[in-house]
Amino acid sequence: MKKLLLSFIIYHLAFSPAGAQEPWSLERCIDHAVSHNITIEQYRLRTEQQAIQLQTSKASRLPDLNASVGENFSFGRGLTADNTYTNTNTSSTNFSVGTSVPIFTGFQIPNQIKLNQLNLEAATQDLEKAKNDIRTQVAQQYVQALYDIEILDVARRQVGIDSAQVARLQTLLDVGRASHAELSQQQATMAQSRLSVTQAETNLKMALLNLSQLLELDSPEGFSIVRPEIDEQGITNNAQLAALNASDAASDIGNCESIYSQALVSRPEIQADQLRLRATDHSIKIAQAGLYPTLSFSAGLGTNYYTTSGFKSDGFGTQLKNNFSQYLGFNLSIPIFNRLQTRNSIRSAKLDRVNQQLALDQTKKTLYKEIQQAYYNTVAAQAKLRSSDEARRASQDAFQLVQAKYEQGKATITEFNEAKNNYLKTESDLTQARYELLYQRTLLQFYRGEPLRF
Repeated sequence: MKKLLLSFIIYHLAFSPAGAQEPWSLERCIDHAVSHNITIEQYRLRTEQQAIQLQTSKASRLPDLNASVGENFSFGRGLTADNTYTNTNTSSTNFSVGTSVPIFTGFQIPNQIKLNQLNLEAATQDLEKAKNDIRTQVAQQYVQALYDIEILDVARRQVGIDSAQVARLQTLLDVGRASHAELSQQQATMAQSRLSVTQAETNLKMALLNLSQLLELDSPEGFSIVRPEIDEQGITNNAQLAALNASDAASDIGNCESIYSQALVSRPEIQADQLRLRATDHSIKIAQAGLYPTLSFSAGLGTNYYTTSGFKSDGFGTQLKNNFSQYLGFNLSIPIFNRLQTRNSIRSAKLDRVNQQLALDQTKKTLYKEIQQAYYNTVAAQAKLRSSDEARRASQDAFQLVQAKYEQGKATITEFNEAKNNYLKTESDLTQARYELLYQRTLLQFYRGEPLRF
């Protein structure tokens, strides 16, 4: 018995789906997506590559060190020391070690270091932009899943209402107070409601599947999400959003200009383009370095060993000692004319700066448009929530009135179903308006630099 119980426990621990015991919150979904998304990992690798380039540019200030060994053979007739020609075989072995240090490169090295440093910072902001994109996608899909959950609840309530009416008509039919046609009509309505439940379940499964794929989960089996508590005005129990006044969301959230001003400081896509614009200044200076002379220092040492057929040679160690030499040198290179390459490089770098300024302006315009859309969507969602709530209250009162009349035999089954369908549709519309307002408010907060949370 103990072995059977132990086997049962091990089986369920091994094969129970991950996440089946605890629903995922939005924060957990976002953290998991950011940690496992492939696109984000690619951006992270690009950042590491930029860090390597920065390290390489810093190391260009250091002296290099190179060693070489050469072996040469010569065959055939050659001029000898006594000015005659003879057939000789000659071999030589060369050893050398040398180093060189850049002293002045027209400020190319410091500007290259600064350029790579700015590129690294821009790549870091690109990485954060990729994370923000994933965060937004997860939040949007999370809200869609919440909406589908609510729609499924509405559909199930509809089945409950229809089931109660079928049972009621069956009872009336048994006592001769209802016809088979009325019962059949209500059963058909209940079948349609069950079909709506099936469709709602399918939509929910697809929403959870899409969300699980954003999270890079292997399977959506056992995956569920936390349903935040939302009041009649679309406010969650989160203190950050609950502080907003539902009666005037636009004035409390702030106008577009205020949000845009905050976004210019916090949004990574703006920071990335601004860093790249600063980097173009150093690209111009790097191109201008071709106008300056360059100065370098070099030093080295070497030795040789020679042998010639027909002549006696000193020993290997003796020759290495006697032929040992050292050298020191400075090399100054002065550019005079390089086929307009330097001039065109400078012109090209300046055009890149103009292009990057245009890219920054375009990014700012795109951001402002996104904020405008989110702002006016929030205002529209607020108005939609008010009208949806009024419509739901009115349709609820109408449905209760028709239901009472129907149960008293003063309304037809068609009138009852029509009132019920109108009521449930307004409930669906109200649910959609609540979650739309919740998402748009959260999105505006996100543009202001605050984290995405419900």
